[in-house]
This record gives sequence, structure tokens and C-alpha cells, in this order.
Amino acid sequence: MTERRRTRSLLLILILVAAVLISYAMSNARRAGDVSYSQLRQYLTEEQVTTLSIHDTRLTGKLRDGSMFTCQLYSFDTFYSDFNDLVVEQADKGIIESYDYQPGSSTNWLQLLLPYVLAFFAFILLMNIMTRMNGGPGGAVNDKMARFGEARIQDIPSDGKKVTFKDVAGAEEEKEELEEIVQFLRDPDRYTQLGAHIPKGVLLVGPPGTGKTLLAKAVAGEADVAFLSISGSDFVEMYVGVGASRVRDLFEQAKKQSPAIVFIDEIDAVGRQRGSGLGGGHDEREQTLNQLLVEMDGFAANEGVVVLAATNRVDILDPALLRPGRFDRQVFVGLPDIKGRQDILTIHAKGKPLAEDVDLAKVARATAGFTGADLENLLNEAALLTGRRGQKFITEDAIQQSVIKVIAGPEKHSRVIPEQERRLTAYHEAGHAVVIHALPNHDPVHQITIVPRGQSGGMTIFLPEEDRSYRSRSFMTEQIVSLLGGRAAEEMMLGDISTGASSDIQRATAIARKMVGTYGMSEKLGNVAFDTGSDEVFIGKSMGHARPYSERTAAEMDTEIRAIIDSAYDRCRTILAESKPQLEAVAAYLLEHETMDAETFERCFDQI
Repeated sequence: MTERRRTRSLLLILILVAAVLISYAMSNARRAGDVSYSQLRQYLTEEQVTTLSIHDTRLTGKLRDGSMFTCQLYSFDTFYSDFNDLVVEQADKGIIESYDYQPGSSTNWLQLLLPYVLAFFAFILLMNIMTRMNGGPGGAVNDKMARFGEARIQDIPSDGKKVTFKDVAGAEEEKEELEEIVQFLRDPDRYTQLGAHIPKGVLLVGPPGTGKTLLAKAVAGEADVAFLSISGSDFVEMYVGVGASRVRDLFEQAKKQSPAIVFIDEIDAVGRQRGSGLGGGHDEREQTLNQLLVEMDGFAANEGVVVLAATNRVDILDPALLRPGRFDRQVFVGLPDIKGRQDILTIHAKGKPLAEDVDLAKVARATAGFTGADLENLLNEAALLTGRRGQKFITEDAIQQSVIKVIAGPEKHSRVIPEQERRLTAYHEAGHAVVIHALPNHDPVHQITIVPRGQSGGMTIFLPEEDRSYRSRSFMTEQIVSLLGGRAAEEMMLGDISTGASSDIQRATAIARKMVGTYGMSEKLGNVAFDTGSDEVFIGKSMGHARPYSERTAAEMDTEIRAIIDSAYDRCRTILAESKPQLEAVAAYLLEHETMDAETFERCFDQI
């Protein structure tokens, strides 16, 4: 380290010396005259010169105001060609009283070239020093260029904590699917003697945060083999051919370390369908994809190299990538069910002091729709909240507060809200809650608040009591009704409407559009799907795709969507008119206390 500092100090000193030498040379080159050649031209053109004389390449002159000046000429011949006629003309007019010079004066080449010679030698000296610092010809620069095409592999350290299937919860069926790969890597003869071969590639598909990467690491840990991890974005570079080179290097390293697992995370970054997207294909990305296809075809299934990949956009992947012989098997890693969520919470609760009132089974029931990453974040937020409170144990209240924070974001108590807006928000959220209470299939209200969270001025939070794999038409209709409850309450109680319902209307319209165009839930249009799922043109689908239905059908779809929304809104107004006392009671409580829990909300209906 000390030697490197000395070298850097020496390099800095040499740079300063070179700068001083160049500056000295430049100043010395101009020392002979105090005006430039262009300034001399201006003086002569403006008829300011009265006398001038030239000795060698040095011109001395006198101006009309009596001041003297000098100018260093780089060539007498150039001066003679530019100004001799002008000098003679002004001398004939009496403007120039006298001039004295002889043609053929020599050019001072030494003084002219000295600055450039010094600069050249200074550059050579600096390059020599940099070469020595980098350890020989080319040094680190050439080494970096040589390594530019190598794959940026992230290996699991040998002394690091090994991930196994015990560390993965909420994915029992997925682990069973991957157990075959583990067994093959442990004992390949067990399968090869039967003429079987293990799949070359397994594609892990599922929403973000469901544990796809963790599963891949667990497979490597269970099999106790080399794990070569790389992101799909690491293949894509601005330089042509780099991605393909890195793919080749990745598989070469995997074969050398066989048996091994190659894991490509976010493979959709490089495996998108060819010739797709805005402006057609991407040549470098397609070259990389082609090389990946070739490499997966190029190694035998029994070589001991298995490719695992993860994506949440399997719909945009190239079909050639998904065929048997490349990614033979797809494993869907979905959202965990209630038992899976409890197991995940149990794993992440290790090392965290939980209070006696904490029931992880209850927390699992209240977190339907949460991914494994969400649950980990939930317990971490609860631990942070406990620390801020100065408590030693994580309580049930801290976990419940963290659930709401993960769903809706942090509270913003410091925001100053006008009283009129508070009143509007109170009736808006009360409208949501009262309508939800009247809907038989809707999830129950968990909490109502007019404290701003995120971009919303208030929120009505409801938590599902059970997991749902499918949504019925009645359930989706009630979702629309609940979303419009805030707007209906504003109109009924305040005689006006606001922009606060904009997000509710957007979500309600989106649900209605899905009901009509995707799920075939329109009685008028029948069991027909009009949405082809190819509307996301910028992420892998063609932009020139034609709408698969007529203008008349589009108009009928708009009419049906409007009818669903209008019917839901009429139902909202009917519910609120029948429950007006409860609506006013909930709004009054929110204006006074800002937050209302589920028990207090239920008492409003029991007492009134």
C-alpha cells in the first residue's frame, strides 16, 4: 500500500513538472512579442501603424498613439505574402512613415517546435510510468479487456452458510419437483443405468418475492455441488458479441466444475421473444439468446450440468427456449397458502424475541396474498418498531401495525390537513366501510383511518379471512361496489364529489373490463375472451397486432362495462341510504379519533 502511494506521488510530481515545462515553453515562444499575428493584422487594416521593421522573424512597430509593439513572426514569407502590398500602399499614402525589412528572413523553427517537443516527451514519460504501475506492457488495461467477455459469476463461498430445503418454507410441492435433480446430481448412475436422463433445464416461474432464487440455492446446497449464479442483465452490453462470449464462458466454467448448477436469474432480460418490442429486435440481445440456445443444446444431459432459471414473465420468453431439450420442465412457485405462510413466519421469527401474545397462525390468516419476501419484511418492520418503542419483545400490536405498514405504507401524522378535507375524507372512508359491511361475500373491515398513508389521504383496510384461488362474478361485482362506496358517500352527505375517488374508479373500471373482456362474465357478449394478453408491446410482444374484434363489439363492451359500473353505483347509494345513521356515526368517530378498529366499527351497527 505504501509503495502504491509513493508511485502515485511520483506520478503527480511528474505531471506537475511536465505542465510547468509546457507552460514555460509556450510563454517563451510568445515572449518575443506582446501581440499576436491576428492583432497585427487588425492594426494594419485599421491604419494604426506608423513605422515597422523586421529583423529575422521579429517585427517591431509603432502605433499612432506613440506606443511600441512587437510580434513574433513564424515565417517572413507568410508576412510578406499577406501584408507587403498593404504596407506599400499605406506608405504611398503617408500613413506608414517608414518600414524596413528584407525578404528571405529565416523562420525560428526551434522556438516554434519547442513546446510540442516538450509535450510529446512528457506524454511518453507518463505512459511509461503508467505501464510500469500496471505491471508490464498493456498492464491492467489489457487484462480488463481480456476479462470483459468473461461471465460475472457469483459463486457461493465455500465457508459460507449452505442453503438447504429446510431453509425453504411454503413450497413443499416445488421442493418435491426439484428433489429429482438433487438425487441425480448426488447419484447419477442410479438414473443412467435405467436409460433415464435428467432435464437439462428447469424454469422457475412465479411472482416476485416467492422464493425462486432461494429454491435454486437450496438445490445446490442439498446436492453439495458448485453453484454458478448470474443475472440475465449481466449478458446484455452495449458492445456487440460480449453477451454471447459471456454465455460461452459461463458454460465452459460449469463443465470444468461439473457436477454443477447454473442459475440464471431474471432470464427474461435476455430470453425475450426474438423480433419483438418497439422498433423490432435487438441484435446484441438476440445474438446472446442464440448462443444460449446453442450452449443448452450443446451439452449432454448426463454431463452433470443443470441449468436453473427464474422469471416472473414466462409469457414473453422465446418459444425456442421453452421446448424440451432446453428447459424441459417448468415449476410454478406461487403465493404461499396459510400453512406455508405460517412456516415462513416461523423461519423468519428465529432469533427474534416474540411476546407471549403473538400467535403466528393468526398472523398467517391475516396476511393472505403476502409473498415470502413480504413476510420477512413484516417481521423485520415489527422488530424495528419494537426497537423504536424501547421494548424488549415483539408484541402482537407491533406485528399488526407492521402488517398495515407493509400494505399501505407509513403514517404521515405531521401533514397539515384543512378541516374541510378531513371531513370529506371521513365520509369517504366511512362510505367504503359501511358498504363493505353490507356485502355478504366481501372480506371484513379491519381498520379505518383518515391519517394519510403514502399518496392516499385515508384508508379502509380489509383483510381476507381465507385464501382464494378463483374469484366468482358475485365476488368481483362486490369488489366494484365497495370501491365506489366512497364516491357515493361524498355525493350523498356533502352534495359534491372530489378527486379522492379517482384511484377507486380506475380499479373498479379495470375489474369490470376484465370481467367483460377476459373472463367472459357478460351475459350480453357471452363466454368469449376478447383480451388476447398482447397489449404490453414494450416488453416483448409485437406492436403491430390487430384488435381481434370489430368496432361494433368494442362499443358493446364499453356499454357492458358502463352497465356494470352504474349498477354497482346504484347499489352503493341504496346501501348508504339504508345505513345513513351508521355512516354518520363512523364519520364522527373518525373526525374525533382519526382511526377506528374492527370492534369499534361493529359496535356502531349493534348500538344503532
